[in-house]
Amino acid sequence: MALLERNDTGSIAHLTLNAPEKLNALSEGMLEALQSEFDALKNDQAIRAVILEGAGKAFCAGHDLKEMTAGRQAEDGGKAYFKTLFNRCAKMMQTIQKLPQPVIAQVHGIATAAGCQLVASCDLAVAAEGTKFGVNGVNIGLFCSTPMVALSRNVPRKQAFEMLTTGQFIDAARAQDLGLINRVVCEEQLSAETRTLAELLASKLGVAVKIGKEAFYNQLQMPLSEAYDYTGDVMVENMLYRDTEEGISAFIEKRDPNWTQ
Repeated sequence: MALLERNDTGSIAHLTLNAPEKLNALSEGMLEALQSEFDALKNDQAIRAVILEGAGKAFCAGHDLKEMTAGRQAEDGGKAYFKTLFNRCAKMMQTIQKLPQPVIAQVHGIATAAGCQLVASCDLAVAAEGTKFGVNGVNIGLFCSTPMVALSRNVPRKQAFEMLTTGQFIDAARAQDLGLINRVVCEEQLSAETRTLAELLASKLGVAVKIGKEAFYNQLQMPLSEAYDYTGDVMVENMLYRDTEEGISAFIEKRDPNWTQ
C-alpha cells in the first residue's frame, strides 16, 4: 500500500495521505513521498491545481512520534537525526509554495502540529465542520517551532502565539475567522466543494496563475515600495504573453478566450 496516492482527473491532481492507521503522520516515508510527488508536479504542465487530503478519520496528526523516539537512540541523542528530519520537512513545506499550481488542503478530522503546518503551507484550504486544528506540541514538552513559521504567516500574531503556548485546539469556524482556512462545509460536501474550487482555479490561464503565485509569496517578504516595483515588472511580463492579449480581447469582445496554454 502506497503511503501517498495520486489520482489525476483532467487538469487536477488529487494527492491522498494514505496512512490512516497512523492518522497520516508525517513519517520519514511520508515526507519522502510528498517531496517526490511535489517535485514531479513542478514540471507537469498538464496539471493546473492540486488537492491534498488524508485517508481515514484525520487529515494529518503531525510527525511520527514513535519514529522520533527511535531516533533518540543514536550516540548523539538524535541530534543529527532530528536536524535532518526537520530540514526535510521544511523543504517539503516550502516546495508547496514553489509549485506553479495552487495547492488546496482538503481537511477533516484533525490537523495537528506539523499537520496544521501542512494546512498553513498550502495555498488554500477547505475544511469539514468539526475539524480541529492545533499546534499542541507544547503539551508534551516540544514547542512547535517549525510549524510556527507557517502558522504565523497565516494567523494574526497574538492568536498564533496563544495556540502555540496553550496547545489548545480551535475548530473550523475559528480557523476560518483567523485566516488559516478559506471555507467550512459539512463533511458530506467537503470533496465536492474542494473539487469545485480546484476546477475554478484550473480554468484560469495557467501561466498567469504560475507567475502570480510566485509573485504573491515573493512580495510578501518585501517593503511596500520594493513590492510595487517588483510586481510592476511582473505585470509587464504578464502583459506580453500572447494568451493575456487574447484574454483581454475576448473580454472586450464578450466571448470566451481561446488560450493556447
